[in-house]
Amino acid sequence: MDQPSGRSFMQVLCEKYSPENFPYRRGPGMGVHVPATPQGSPMKDRLNLPSVLVLNSCGITCAGDEREIAAFCAHVSELDLSDNKLEDWHEVSKIVSNVPQLEFLNLSSNPLNLSVLERTCAGSFSGVRKLVLNNSKASWETVHTILQELPDLEELFLCLNDYETVSCSSICCHSLKLLHITDNNLQDWTEIRKLGVMFPSLDTLVLANNHLNAIEEPNDSLARLFPNLRSISLHKSGLQSWEDIDKLNSFPKLEEVRLLGIPLLQPYTTEERRKLVIARLPSVSKLNGSVVTDGEREDSERFFIRYYVDVPQEEVPFRYHELITKYGKLEPLAEVDLRPQSSAKVEVHFNDQVEEMNIRLDQTVAELKKQLKTLVQLPTSNMLLYYFDHEAPFGPEEMKYSSRALHSFGIRDGDKIYVESKTK
Repeated sequence: MDQPSGRSFMQVLCEKYSPENFPYRRGPGMGVHVPATPQGSPMKDRLNLPSVLVLNSCGITCAGDEREIAAFCAHVSELDLSDNKLEDWHEVSKIVSNVPQLEFLNLSSNPLNLSVLERTCAGSFSGVRKLVLNNSKASWETVHTILQELPDLEELFLCLNDYETVSCSSICCHSLKLLHITDNNLQDWTEIRKLGVMFPSLDTLVLANNHLNAIEEPNDSLARLFPNLRSISLHKSGLQSWEDIDKLNSFPKLEEVRLLGIPLLQPYTTEERRKLVIARLPSVSKLNGSVVTDGEREDSERFFIRYYVDVPQEEVPFRYHELITKYGKLEPLAEVDLRPQSSAKVEVHFNDQVEEMNIRLDQTVAELKKQLKTLVQLPTSNMLLYYFDHEAPFGPEEMKYSSRALHSFGIRDGDKIYVESKTK
């Protein structure tokens, strides 16, 4: 049988990891070390292969000599073949079947949709635990064939494959824990629920950059569909209703949620988004990658109560009543202006005179003396000033430093300033 034209896996391997291009050093310095184990590759004087092979974007179209692959790749556990020109599953099978320790395989951006994956070929993948098929346009028929032959598959990546629907398999894959299916065109919940049927042990579901518009499922059914789901990403989905967020509470083991860029949250401020979501999801301990502390949860739940306190009763969410039971009805927070006061109305006392004055607090003691010069008929050099806080238990404080700003004294309306003459 004729070999397909193009560069072979073995040809690229020899070029990249030859002693000339990838020297092996026994002394200090950079290099690749292949552990001396019974399963290690032979002929280390010819090729220095690490256990993780990265052969992306190398123009690979075929396997090459299978005996050489078996000789050199006995210890390889991870293989990145992304962005090559592999279009025949038989050629992929020739490579993988000769890498017995392989656990991670990346076939992204290869045109593998141009051939049919037969079960005999898929059987060579049986030891793979993590499989990446992003942008391969792999059909659901291909995915189902893989799932039947990979009993230990734990992580599957199906991003950028233009899926508009999900084809449900009659056989469940109980081993799969993580599914990345981002950047597709899955809009209806009827398609997403099929993933729960196929992957009942799913721990992490990444649906970012799909256009899911609603979670249309009864709560009890959601719990049965995804009984083990711990983490879900709905970044840039089309969710527009708070009821969809409330539905997430039906997943019995959910701890982590990602919800950035959804239409529902666009009208709210950054603070409102986070607090309102946290308050609605009492079991979630991580939101958008950030841990939710006990203090933040309490702040968010109290914020939630105050946010809905004036909303008509028929529009108040059910969660509001749960939190009222927990905290009771809360008064709105007082609005406190934390900006520094720019002026104050004070009493100026000199001899037997008392005058009310507005003074600027951004000026210095020296500038205040100039302001008082006309009032008390004293030169500034002969003036002593004392500040008296009407609420403080202490006596007057001498304002002895001419360059000190008045706001640093904490002067407020109603306080007093005493003026005395140095020659008194």
